[in-house]
Parts: sequence; C-alpha cells; structure tokens
Amino acid sequence: MSEALAVVETAGTGTSVPAVSGARQFWRRLRAQRAALVAAAVVALLVLIALAAPLLTALEGQDPTTYHPSLIDSARGGVPIGSFGGVSADHWLGVEPQTGRDMFARLVYGARVSLGVALAATVVQVAIGVAVGVASALGNRWVDQLLSRATDIIVSMPLMIMSLALLAIVPSSFPRPVLVTLVIGLIAWGTIAKIVRAQTLSLKGLDYVSAARLSGWGTWRVARRELLPGLAAPVLTYAALLVPTNISVEAALSFLGVGVKPPTPSWGQMLTAADVWYQAAPQYLLLPAGALFVTVLALTVLGDGVRTALDPRAASRLRVGTGRKASADAGSTADGATREAAGNAAGKEASA
Repeated sequence: MSEALAVVETAGTGTSVPAVSGARQFWRRLRAQRAALVAAAVVALLVLIALAAPLLTALEGQDPTTYHPSLIDSARGGVPIGSFGGVSADHWLGVEPQTGRDMFARLVYGARVSLGVALAATVVQVAIGVAVGVASALGNRWVDQLLSRATDIIVSMPLMIMSLALLAIVPSSFPRPVLVTLVIGLIAWGTIAKIVRAQTLSLKGLDYVSAARLSGWGTWRVARRELLPGLAAPVLTYAALLVPTNISVEAALSFLGVGVKPPTPSWGQMLTAADVWYQAAPQYLLLPAGALFVTVLALTVLGDGVRTALDPRAASRLRVGTGRKASADAGSTADGATREAAGNAAGKEASA
C-alpha cells in the first residue's frame, strides 16, 4: 500500500486521476494556518541567525569572548558605561556588566548552542524511541515485556534530577554542549517509545501489513517498508513539540550551573549571570529571556500547526474555545433544521 499510487474515480466519467499526495495535503493544511506560517518564519530566521553568527559578529567587529574593561565602571561595581548598557555603533546591544563582553555576539552565539543542543537531543530521543518502540511491538512476548519495563523505568525518571546528577559527575573536560545533548536524549526517550509501540501495534493489524507478511517479507522489511511510513505522522508531530521542551531544559540546566560552561555563551547561562544585574542593567536579563521566550513560543506554535496538519481531525490546542464554539454552532444549526422540518410536516398535515 505504501508503494502503490492511489487513484480516485472521477464522478460520472469512469476515469482515474492520481490522488493528491500526502505531502501536498500536509503543506496545503499547514499553509492554511497563519499562526503556524508566522512561527515557521520566526524559527527560520532564528536558525539563519544562529548559522550566520560568525558573519554577523564579524560585521559588528566583535566576538563573544573578548573582555572590554574600559567599557565598564569599576567604581559602580562593573556597570556598563553609557546609556542602555553601553549601546554604541561598536556594540549594538551593549556589553556585559563586569566583563564588558559584547552582548550581541554572545546572544547570536548562544542561539547556536540552545538550538543546536535542542535539535540534536530531539534526534537522539526520536532515534532511540522509534527503535525501542518498533522492536517492542514486533518482538515476542519476552522482548516486549523487557523493553516495555525498561521504557517504564525511563519514563518514571525525573529528567531534571537525573540530568543534574549526571552532569555533576562527568569531568569538566568533556564538551558540555555534547554532554547536555546526550544526557537529555538518553533520559527522555521513554514517551516517544510508548507512542511508537502503541501505533505499531495498531498498524500490525491492517490488511496491507498482513498481506506483506503473507507474501514472505521478513519482519524488519515489513517494518521498514510498511510500518515506518505509517509512523511518520505521530513521530514528526511529537518531535516538533519536543524541540521547545529541550530548549527549556537546556536553559534550565545552564541556569542551574551544570549545563554549558563559560566562556561558551548560552541563553540559560546568560540568565544565570544576569540575576544580580536586572536592576542596574535590565537589558542583560531581558535580551536572553526575550530570545528564549520568542524561540519557545514559535516552536510550540509551529509544532501545534504540524500536529494539526498531519491529523486534521484534531483541533488545535492553541485555539481555546474553538472546538466548543464549533460544536455549539453545529448543534444550533441541527436544531434549527429539525424545527424547520417539523414545521413543514405540520403545515402539510394541516393543508391535507
């Protein structure tokens, strides 16, 4: 079924035309959601800024690690000299208190760390979750029990506590962005494994899967050619919603001091250093917090749009009250039609 070309009969002509592909339907549904398109544009802009960080900082003439002690007022405890935290033609967003490092350079390089860690951790989670979920659903009873219990253990682990424990005992010489990626990915794959297992069990009973198995295909060939295409929609939906969660986790770990270490910039690390400067230099706190808020919000809206486009029967979770209103409108329409039909019937009886 996954390899066949679906056709639809044209009414009254008896001819066949190719049905609209699933990809085209997805893009059409996604384009119909303006909020998702705006969120996609914001995410694309953030990714472009992260990738072009060296070019942007070179254009400004700064870098994220160089100290500028002449731009801070030591007599006032290290507050930047000048208005708005030292904003100037050389420092577009000002400088850090105490260090004088360029805020714009640290912000755009911090986007690389935050987005890179979140995306890489999501890939690790999805890879492990899909592998465990499919193996559990296709294996025998003992394999299923073993993998299901292992998944339950992973799901029951508190992510933040386990991450804090693992990051605290690993030597500081290990690259922190890679370590944070691995810790998040290796601890938080349980939920997607459960989703994949349940979906695979439901797909196993479909006719085209049974036909593929009866034709002599092996288990893993059936999984690769027939089951994995059917798993694409729920996996992509959950992965899209995982990215903003992982960004928040990375920021929280860096804020607690066990994530990315200085001098590597990270939005969470910048928030950690800004907690004592929000009164003297508020932009030091507002810039990374605002960037983190916009990124998480855009990714959440985009993930919800992807979920709605892949499953048009499910209403958007971000449209509060829409489902109730639609149901109420449909109910009132149905009631009106019923009353009108009853009135017409009564009129016919009276005339008779």
